Amino acid sequence: MNLLIKSATIIDPNSPFDQQTADILIEKGVITRIAGQIHVDGDMMDAAGKCVSPGFFDLNCNIGELGLETKEDLYTGTRAAAAGGFTGVALMPNTIPPVHSKAEIEYLLNRAQKNLVDVYPLGAISHKREGKDLAEMYDMYLSGAKAFTDGNRPVQDAGLMERALLYAQGFDAMVFSYPEDTAIAGKAKINEGEVSTLMGMKGIPSLAEELMIARDLYLAEYTVSKIHFSTISTVRSVELIREAKRKGLEVTCDVAAHHLVLTDEALTGFDSQYKVKPPLRTKDDVDALIAGLEDGTIDAIVSQHTPHEIEFKDVEFEVAEYGMIGLQTAFSLAIKAGLDINLIVQKLAISPREILNIDIPVIAEGQLANLVLFDLDEEWEYSTKNNRSKSCNSPFIGQHLKGRVLLTINNNHLYK
Repeated sequence: MNLLIKSATIIDPNSPFDQQTADILIEKGVITRIAGQIHVDGDMMDAAGKCVSPGFFDLNCNIGELGLETKEDLYTGTRAAAAGGFTGVALMPNTIPPVHSKAEIEYLLNRAQKNLVDVYPLGAISHKREGKDLAEMYDMYLSGAKAFTDGNRPVQDAGLMERALLYAQGFDAMVFSYPEDTAIAGKAKINEGEVSTLMGMKGIPSLAEELMIARDLYLAEYTVSKIHFSTISTVRSVELIREAKRKGLEVTCDVAAHHLVLTDEALTGFDSQYKVKPPLRTKDDVDALIAGLEDGTIDAIVSQHTPHEIEFKDVEFEVAEYGMIGLQTAFSLAIKAGLDINLIVQKLAISPREILNIDIPVIAEGQLANLVLFDLDEEWEYSTKNNRSKSCNSPFIGQHLKGRVLLTINNNHLYK
């Protein structure tokens, strides 16, 4: 794949060309030259007024394969990722069977070979994600698993989480915690507050998330282990993690892009497309999440891409499944949240790879081309026609969004 990108503004804190406007020549998938003016024959992309950064990386992506391919398979999921500017995704183990042994890890890695999007399956903490016995964590690590999580099932047993942290520490792996105390959350469907009262629905209190974060922070401190919290959503959660970082704990966390722009007021129409977990919270929570990104408390932004067939979402709110697709909208939502573009690149491209301890692409001569070209100001309509996911469960379909991904390059492949 050969391409000349003309007059792009480079946004890459690790590049010697950071914040400079230059031409980028890519030959056979490698950046061979970066300069003010490059003249060659062949394919050219006019990028004047546009930006290029390392390809984005998603720490929280659900793809149905194995077993749930009617929701999403690796082909459609990675195409949606490429369309959203992602050149790497970490796959949650929420499949049937779950990714809880080396067989599933090796299958997914084999299926994802030679793809534009690098795929990193995450292994389950517990066997069958049942929260009872540890899964084959070391075998999965040797087969390529970079981190361990029970996905959208919180580990309720504190003893099991303690053993997982200690065990993973032995081979320097990361444990992801999805923070929810199910005894507190119960069977409620939305955030507890004024909106839940108005709607006449039992709410999930912020306490359900915050208790689990407090517990796992104590466990991480006790075991001297590192821990990552997935999709935090409340004011107090941000405060707890901020204080833990001040104390020197090895803790990181991420936030779903939709939690930066939506509040529980979106639910007043009982539209199940807005039904997610953790639930949409209040304006105060949204403000705290944005502040947490800006001061470094929150390390990454994720899509929490969760595809569902229409029969699981186009039903009564109470029985609808949780989740929305988000790979193609995460970048635009980060812009909508008012974040600076340098911060967005840090939270979407750099920090996620640092958390998983994998190579970070650099826009420099001699480096493999792993990058995304985008226009910060261009508006585009997200529609069923340009949706690359197999599923369509997004409240943003039919809406105009600002910030468009123009092309994505990785592994000598190009998507545009």
